[in-house]
Amino acid sequence: MAAETEYDVIVVGFGAAGAAAAIEAADRGARVLVLDRGYGGGATALSGGIVYAGAGTAEQRAGGYDDSVADMRAYLEQEVGDAVSSETLRRFCEQSPDLIEWLKSQGVGFRGGPVSSYKTSYPTDDFYLYYSGNEKAHPYARHTRPVPRGHRVVAPGMSSGKVLFENLRRSAKAKGVEFIPLCRVHQLIADDHGRIRGVRYRAMPTNHPDARKHRVLTKLTGKAGTWLPGLVKGVVERAETLWSDAAVDGEASARSVILAAGGFIHNREWMAEHAPEFMKISPLGTPGDDGSGIALGVEAGGMTDKMGNITAWRFLSPPSAFLEGLTVGRDGRRIANEDLYGATHGNVMMREFGGAGWAIYDAPTWRKVKTQIRTQTQLFQRLQLMYLLTVGHRKASTVEEIARKNGIDPTGLRRTVEEYNRGIAGGAGDPAHKEPDLCPPLTTPPFYSINISADSSMFYPIPGLTLGGLIVDEHTGEVAHRDGGTVAGLYAAGRNAVGICSNSYVSGLSIADCIFSGRRAGAHASDTLRSVSSDRDRL
Repeated sequence: MAAETEYDVIVVGFGAAGAAAAIEAADRGARVLVLDRGYGGGATALSGGIVYAGAGTAEQRAGGYDDSVADMRAYLEQEVGDAVSSETLRRFCEQSPDLIEWLKSQGVGFRGGPVSSYKTSYPTDDFYLYYSGNEKAHPYARHTRPVPRGHRVVAPGMSSGKVLFENLRRSAKAKGVEFIPLCRVHQLIADDHGRIRGVRYRAMPTNHPDARKHRVLTKLTGKAGTWLPGLVKGVVERAETLWSDAAVDGEASARSVILAAGGFIHNREWMAEHAPEFMKISPLGTPGDDGSGIALGVEAGGMTDKMGNITAWRFLSPPSAFLEGLTVGRDGRRIANEDLYGATHGNVMMREFGGAGWAIYDAPTWRKVKTQIRTQTQLFQRLQLMYLLTVGHRKASTVEEIARKNGIDPTGLRRTVEEYNRGIAGGAGDPAHKEPDLCPPLTTPPFYSINISADSSMFYPIPGLTLGGLIVDEHTGEVAHRDGGTVAGLYAAGRNAVGICSNSYVSGLSIADCIFSGRRAGAHASDTLRSVSSDRDRL
């Protein structure tokens, strides 16, 4: 347990948002305590470690790319919509280069240089700057020139997210931030005036005889719990029992509390209430993404928004040749241009096609996919390709036959294929406006199909996370009160709050928003403390 029980700032949740809030508050002289349901890291440590940044970062310049606040803002306006005000989006873009420099000052490494010539959902270790969203896809590219803004943390394979968080953890610890793991906050403490003054929690002591066993079980189910939740369900339940048997009550006081405990993708009741059409996707995150932080804010008088907004990732590439096929629904209609970012394409499929879809290819494209595997994929991507290229696809000699094998309307699919081929042959181009380099004719049998539906296979899941949360004051990060004003002493950040990516998600935008909103909350909470202290000194 903590050496003290009184702090200036308590942060609930120790992912990217919580770490950023804790570091910022500590840098400004606050005594900070962080509480986390797990061992720290949250969804950030499980992620690919991409930070969406632009407006002229050093890494962009090193790669020979000229970006500006205006260009970055023009693109993000299409993704962000009304999630935040125009002023907040402008501030996010203006501060973007500094966000990367701030992360570097915490020990996080980035690298500029060349960008992959092919479209990918996640680059190989040859590239650390790439187009991580819809920058080059229709209709986004019509509004502003494409610039790569996906800044990947320097680390091998899929360890970039873990490396990002570990650097933030080390920085926080070096600045004197105290941390209690395996800690679940179940109540906020308010004074007689309604100001939040602390928390009540239950935590498993790190010196408990079963603590080591709990850590081992948790480590075993980390990423596996995201991609194959059913496979590790029993192990997760065993770890939960160990925690329940060992947890003890605790309490800590502070001048301010910052909620940064993640989203609610693991809260099935909330998912069923707010986004029933997304129930079949695979939860991306940790068991701590159960909405408990959001619930604490609501109990304190806060209110929520964007709760039905979920990002569901159906990435088709790499290899990039997978983008050269056509994606269709049960009626054979085209879902969308396949070069859209995976979450954008997935959102259309989930909301307009009932979460059901198939990708259709002809023989030349299928052969091309196989030639790109060695140069375009990471190990984790190759494991999924082993499934798709063996038992995870179907094959037929005609378009109608491949439709019937999948339960697709044969007439509808034939119409879609013919419209596409006519556009390519006649020079008008793809009716869905896919990038011309990704538009070979679909004419040569045999034809192949991949089931890209939400429930297609445990080996080919659609992962996703929630984007809604508590409404906050966009200048301070304070939780907005349902009766007006704010909940005194209470802040929210990251996926606990409505933020930059609460309408639409592209790779790196959530982590960037976590850092942006976490620093905002940490700065205001500590500056308010300093202001109160100054007023007292003058009395």
